[in-house]
Amino acid sequence: MSKVIYLQKPEDFNIVLAEELKKIPEFKVPDWAYFVKSGVAKQRVPEDPDFWYKRSASILRQLYIQGVVGVNRLRTRYGARKNRGVRPARFRKSSGKMIRVILQQAETAKLVEKIVKGQHGRRLTVKGKEFLDSIKTQKKSE
Repeated sequence: MSKVIYLQKPEDFNIVLAEELKKIPEFKVPDWAYFVKSGVAKQRVPEDPDFWYKRSASILRQLYIQGVVGVNRLRTRYGARKNRGVRPARFRKSSGKMIRVILQQAETAKLVEKIVKGQHGRRLTVKGKEFLDSIKTQKKSE
């Protein structure tokens, strides 16, 4: 059986997954999320009202693909180059609080579990993998 997630475009898959995450009551946008940047390299807060759900979908997809992932690796994954004016730009990691809260929400929804023995980080549960496998993007006929 081939994995459906690898056959779909990531952009389309994340949008459909974000819409499905809106239906889960454990995934709520915190009040502070509208006022904070997603990292020190960003100049403004995200303008997209669905940013929280799209970032959650992207994190769940990364957990599916990479297996066990920690917050620090995800911070590096979503980091960006900081514009330092006249000086050369440098890479900076993204906000750890946003990633941590998203993972905690996924834990309460029983989609993710914390790993302590051997590797450290979080991975998808069986329910989480089934949930992501059930997401299918519709191809538009043009």
